Parts: sequence; structure tokens; C-alpha cells
Amino acid sequence: MSLPVYATPLQRIWHVAFRVLCGLIFFFLVAPILIIIPLSFNAQDFFTFTPEMLRLDPAGFSLKHYDDFFNNPDWRLPLLNSLAIAPVAMLISVGLGTLAAIGLSQSHVPFKGAIMAILISPMIVPLVISAAGMYFFYSRIGLQGTYWGVVLAHAALGTPFVIITVTATLVGFDQSLTRAAASLGAGPLRTFFKVQMPLILPGVVAGGLFAFITSFDEVVVVIFLGAPGDKTLPWQMFTGLREQISPTILAAATVLVTVSALLLITLEILRRRSERLRGLSPN
Repeated sequence: MSLPVYATPLQRIWHVAFRVLCGLIFFFLVAPILIIIPLSFNAQDFFTFTPEMLRLDPAGFSLKHYDDFFNNPDWRLPLLNSLAIAPVAMLISVGLGTLAAIGLSQSHVPFKGAIMAILISPMIVPLVISAAGMYFFYSRIGLQGTYWGVVLAHAALGTPFVIITVTATLVGFDQSLTRAAASLGAGPLRTFFKVQMPLILPGVVAGGLFAFITSFDEVVVVIFLGAPGDKTLPWQMFTGLREQISPTILAAATVLVTVSALLLITLEILRRRSERLRGLSPN
């Protein structure tokens, strides 16, 4: 956004300084990621740039760490476990979070503020405390050390993200649309899937993506609740940093960064689609 021609010199200085400050903050946040990605192609088993890499010599670059990541059972099995846990936890989070958000959007629900605070508490409570509480609770009911124990725990952590995104989508929802559908003879389920769902779908999908990322990147709960056979990719990365410094961790981190970037692009596309559906932006 450019300044108007009548801006004072002080306003112009502040405009430039603000942009420089935002650029420095952005660089501070992105620089670690920009360093990890090229290091994952290091031909040597080092965590630093070799002279060949600094000279951009092709001999200094290799895909061997990616080959180890996808073909070594120590890394491939945790990746498959993460891919088996995260989607199921995401689906449970989407179902529970969407229903909770729709229920809390009704004007006649009492104590909505208190209920909302309780539902999003997993985002506020320190993760170690939540993991310890889940451990003692799930061990009593026989879910500790099982696949479904980890899935339900991740679903509990991801549900608040779905509630927040769907609730934000429902803020501008016109309730007269559901009343009009009911007056035309549509039942509650038909009204939900034909009227509400198409309009809140971007918020539902966005919350689901956040829930997926939460489950895919989570390590503390898995350490408390997971069995050795349920070791996930973040758990393997944590173990690799603690017990053996393997450069394959850089390849795993790059894969996670790529997945996160693709999900963020998807979120932006959904946000723009939602604005077009609501008439907030031109087609």
C-alpha cells in the first residue's frame, strides 16, 4: 500500500521503517527453515555447509539423506505410523469440532463462554500436563499404549482448532437461510448438508488441516501414550536428536516443512473461496 502524496516526511519515514521491521521479523522466523532445506541435500554426514556446497559444486549435493528417510525402516515405519494416526485423528476432530461450533452458535445455548473455554482448554494447558493427565486416564480404561489411545489423544488436541475456525466462519452466517430451508420442508440433516455445510466448508477444512498438522507434528503425547510400535515421525526425530545425530533428520524436517507449506497454500485458497461465496471479494 503506497502513501498518499500529501503524507508528511515523518509519515514516510515511519512507513519505510515499518516495512523494514516487518521484513526483519519475517527473516528471523523463516531463516531457520531456509537453512535446513539446503543442508538436507548435503553429500556429507554433516550439519554444516561444506566447502563444496558453498562453491555450489554438484559433488557437494546428494539425495542420500532422502533415500535413507524413505527406505530405512527406522524412518519409514514412523512415517507410516504418522500417516495412519493423523488422518483418523483429523476426521474425529472435524466431526466433534464442527458439531460443537454449530451448537455453540445457537443463541439459546446457556453458558456458551464457559463451555467454549473448556473445549479450547487443550490449546491453553501446557502439553506436558495434558499428556500426563491423558496417561493416567487412558491407563485406567486400557487405552494407554494402543493405537486408538494415541488417535483419541490427538483428536482431543486438534478439536479446539476446528471449533475456532468453524466458529469464526459461522459469525457471518445468515441464520435466515436455515429457517427458509425449514419452511420449505427440509429436515435438519438436509438443511445442514445443503445449506450450512457449503458455506462453512472452508472453515471446516481449515480446522481439519490444522488438526492434521497438530497430530502429525505432536511428540509429547505419543511419548506418554504410544507403544514402541506406535512410534511416529516426530518421536523418531526426537530420538534421533537425543541418541544419535543423524543428518536424515534434516530430510525429515524438509518433508514436514513442505507438507506444512502445501497445507498453508490450501488454507489461503479456501479463505479466498470463502470470501467469494460471502461476497466479500470480487470473483
